[in-house]
Amino acid sequence: MAKAKTVFVCSECGNEVVKWQGKCPNCGGWDTFVEQLVAPSTSPIGVKTVSAAAPAASVKLNDITAQGESRYKTGLSELDRVLGGGIVKGSLILLSGDPGIGKSTIILQMCQCLGDNGLNILYVSGEESQRQLKLRAERLSVTTENLNVLTETNVETITNHIYAVKPDIVMIDSIQTMNLPSLSSVPGSVAQVRECTNAYLHAAKGLDIPIIIVGHVNKDGAIAGPKVLEHIVDAVLYFEGEKNLTYRVLRAVKNRFGSTNEIGVFEMNDSGLSQVQNPSMMLISGRPKNVPGTCVACVMEGTRPVLAEVQGLVTQTAFGNPRRTATGFDYNRLSLLLAVLEKRAGYFFSNADAYVNIVGGLRLDEPAVDLSVVLALVSSLKDAVIREDVVAFGEIGLAGEIRTVVGAEARVLEAARLGFKRCIIPIHNLKGLSQKAKSSIEVVGVRTIRKAFEAAIE
Repeated sequence: MAKAKTVFVCSECGNEVVKWQGKCPNCGGWDTFVEQLVAPSTSPIGVKTVSAAAPAASVKLNDITAQGESRYKTGLSELDRVLGGGIVKGSLILLSGDPGIGKSTIILQMCQCLGDNGLNILYVSGEESQRQLKLRAERLSVTTENLNVLTETNVETITNHIYAVKPDIVMIDSIQTMNLPSLSSVPGSVAQVRECTNAYLHAAKGLDIPIIIVGHVNKDGAIAGPKVLEHIVDAVLYFEGEKNLTYRVLRAVKNRFGSTNEIGVFEMNDSGLSQVQNPSMMLISGRPKNVPGTCVACVMEGTRPVLAEVQGLVTQTAFGNPRRTATGFDYNRLSLLLAVLEKRAGYFFSNADAYVNIVGGLRLDEPAVDLSVVLALVSSLKDAVIREDVVAFGEIGLAGEIRTVVGAEARVLEAARLGFKRCIIPIHNLKGLSQKAKSSIEVVGVRTIRKAFEAAIE
């Protein structure tokens, strides 16, 4: 009888080596190798195994029709926006996030609307019993008659049930609890997560039904399991949010059927997740008045303009090296902007600590937020109050110039809709604005940081 072989598999990238190593040569991760047993081959030595499957037949692309293709609406417009309009038939969707962020809550709330629309839903739970699911469903007011619950972790049993019942949509909660008996590794390991996801992929494509998989994240914030898991699925959704805040942001980092720039905003309360239809109002509510160091920015999240409050604080340092801290904003970008302010605009921060905070837990990575960050820092440095009815956006170049940004029309109209009176934008964006945008709010085009600051405080 053949002896079982031992290999070491990297828990980050799935790389296999025969001896344990401290650092993975493939992904560079430290202390990521886990020992696993490989089942011996049952094929006779020297005998080739040839598949008896029929040869595949190719089809011309022009002969394939997509007419009549419809998406399943989830009942949550914020989620539909992130998915690109709804759930595509036959798709495999991965929903991930920190523990307690609301992953199981949102898919159970989806079941209510999908069931009311006449769809037959199979909810597979490997973490909760049937009674626990019932208690959570009562709290979330999920009462649909078309929701079927299966508490099982054996993927072979689950896929056989899916092929037998043929539901319209399947929810898997979660992939880290699933296992294939043919593999000797424990549930949640690299091999188990990869092969279990492949089994669900074949079921989704074979039956043309969507399957939504819940996945956990590790301490670094990445999806637990190999990176290949994200390549297998059609869409990867991340739930983001701070534990001490009630707001949650749903973001797509991969979507084969829609944009990856859209976000959905939710609020966690006693009855589950509720949609935030106007995230701009939420992010700027409670803004202090007549306080230096605060400015409102307008960023584009996909096709949606979002207003957010940027706070800056500048204080004299007590040490030789000034401190720079950024929350919700890129630290390296902050250092670059401070260098531009000193070299090009004549505002000196070399002997002062500088702090930047984006209120509401939102992370702003768009270059258009540069102008608001600069104005907040200069306002705190000069102890000058920026008008509370001012919105600013624009990218700062290394020469100190304010460069154009995309979507200026939508940003200006969103600021006017929320009651702001003045909008400071790059001067080259003025020519592209319609008469409607110019008449709805006072638009000031600027070329330099000093001109922008003068327009913000006057």
